[in-house]
Amino acid sequence: MTIRVLIADDQMMVRQGFAVLLNAEPGIEVVGQAVDGADALERTAELAPDVVLMDIRMPRLGGIDATRGIAGAPGSTTKVLVLTTFDLDEYVYEALRAGASGFLLKDASAAELAHAVRVVAAGDALLAPNVTKRLIAEFSRVSRTPRPPGRERLDGLTERETEVLSLIAQGLSNAEIAGRLVVAEQTVKTHVSRVLVKLALRDRTQAAVYAYESGLVRPSGY
Repeated sequence: MTIRVLIADDQMMVRQGFAVLLNAEPGIEVVGQAVDGADALERTAELAPDVVLMDIRMPRLGGIDATRGIAGAPGSTTKVLVLTTFDLDEYVYEALRAGASGFLLKDASAAELAHAVRVVAAGDALLAPNVTKRLIAEFSRVSRTPRPPGRERLDGLTERETEVLSLIAQGLSNAEIAGRLVVAEQTVKTHVSRVLVKLALRDRTQAAVYAYESGLVRPSGY
């Protein structure tokens, strides 16, 4: 099946550049472009793309609010992949909390861009460990006010599910978790699914954010 993509960015050259790169990839089609967050909401409702490439800083309505609107729309299956120029941008963290399925630096290669779109479209989360953990650590540094999302929800997890959640937050893939726990990868997938259901989370990215915000996992040095 063809992955349908909407590109939301206020810079026309960025939109067109990404469109050229993605349309050259097999199985990916750019079905529309949006000039800001408000336009992205309208175009998403109209086109129902599989993935929205969402810039953070845009006029009229920013990417965070647009992401929240898309992710929170009833029955929405559209995934949001945040685009950013900075790998330590607290706004990206806020976008993940708003429901984005991952983020990608704007200087990513064509191959990285296509891979990110495919990963997110498949229902997985794009978690780059070297960037995500630094991002959360930076957010912790600039915002000392704790915002626990209800740690009591962790009580519903089994010991193994809690362990899997902790490893997700560290950026490990299913295969890496399977190797760490010496279990089959399919077993890990089952644990991940149960964690998401029990915690009422959208995907692995929200699971990682929840693990940090609940205090289950702490950024290095905090």
